[in-house]
Amino acid sequence: MSNKQSEFTSLGIAPALLETLNKLKYTSPTPIQAQAIPIAVQGKDVVGIAQTGTGKTLAFGLPMIQRLSQIKGKGLIVLPTRELAAQVDETLKKIGHSINVRTALLIGGASMFAQKQAIRRDPHIVIATPGRLIDHLNQKTIGLSKVGIIVLDEADRMLDMGFAPQIKKIMDALPREKQTMLFSATMPPEIMKIATAYMKLPIRVEVAPSGTTSERVTQEIFVVRKDEKNRLLEKLLQQYQATTLIFTRTKFGAKRLTRAIIDMGHTAAEIHSNRSLGQRKEALEGFKAGKYRILVATDIASRGIDVIGIGLVVNYDLPTNTEDYVHRIGRTARAGAGGHAISFAAPEQRGELRDIERLIRKSLPISKLPADLPPARFQPKAQFYPERPQRRGFGSRPSRPVFSPRHGGSRSGPFPRRPGQSSRFRRG
Repeated sequence: MSNKQSEFTSLGIAPALLETLNKLKYTSPTPIQAQAIPIAVQGKDVVGIAQTGTGKTLAFGLPMIQRLSQIKGKGLIVLPTRELAAQVDETLKKIGHSINVRTALLIGGASMFAQKQAIRRDPHIVIATPGRLIDHLNQKTIGLSKVGIIVLDEADRMLDMGFAPQIKKIMDALPREKQTMLFSATMPPEIMKIATAYMKLPIRVEVAPSGTTSERVTQEIFVVRKDEKNRLLEKLLQQYQATTLIFTRTKFGAKRLTRAIIDMGHTAAEIHSNRSLGQRKEALEGFKAGKYRILVATDIASRGIDVIGIGLVVNYDLPTNTEDYVHRIGRTARAGAGGHAISFAAPEQRGELRDIERLIRKSLPISKLPADLPPARFQPKAQFYPERPQRRGFGSRPSRPVFSPRHGGSRSGPFPRRPGQSSRFRRG
């Protein structure tokens, strides 16, 4: 057994799981894994603080699989996004395949019928997003009375997305005696409230201060007007040939930008909440496989994309939440590789840049705009259509005789109007 493999051996992991790790070429534990796994395999509550991309899935997945074989209970993992849930499910299947670990993935946008079938197969571990898990609880298709281990992953992100009521409902439905593991990239007061209310003497494991960025990612800022962003992006995409992930603030902005990038001659896909589950899965799989060189995403993907080999991250728009800057650029420089992050800031956003610098405790270098930006691409002019005839309002129809002359009537009808009476209202 190699010296690197013995590092996992010293963490208290069972031989069957060590053999699986060896086959999957997991040779050395990351810092969060090295600190969290020995505590978690003992059944103790854990609060893990680590930046994104540090291997938290194995940090809670390995202890959960090992302890479930001992306590004969069920495991539950709750995550903020469909993509992150699907990736955790994929990882746990790989690890638990040799010992026949069954999982059920409960996420929005997928078939409820298929999920009910998966629940009936009595899975050892349920991986779910909060909203869909609540749907199953309300329909009484799942019960949580047998859950012995609960993991809240990316807990701060779930609170940012407004899932606090759902998390409380889920935690209240769990048995009192259980092991709780909470993992987060930041530690806001709301996270401490959850730890205080639902955990027993949790051991805090922090491998990097909140807001710490990877040392292997280089960062760069361009102060650029909105109307010059696409020209600058086109220049950068010519300069950097690496696999690129681009973040926008809005889903509509992501859609427009994806079309513009395709017009530049690049292969690109989009991923945001307006896309169906199948479309998001196809975009992510195509990005991983190299079908698309560029993926345009909203912050739904800042913690939901686990792709090795992203060489460039572009913040086309600065994030709404300052903390999301760390998660966005954490998509590059993963698994020991290097990476580069470029952010576009409008001249009036210097205050937001200072907030980011305070968070990461670094000064961000501002680069000059290249002198040879590509010319602005032709934008089709708005099409003008002939003005439609104006619709007449109520009562504006042209007057016409109530009785035609052939019936012996007059224009005013058979009944004379009273003084001041409208022609639209007649007696009789």
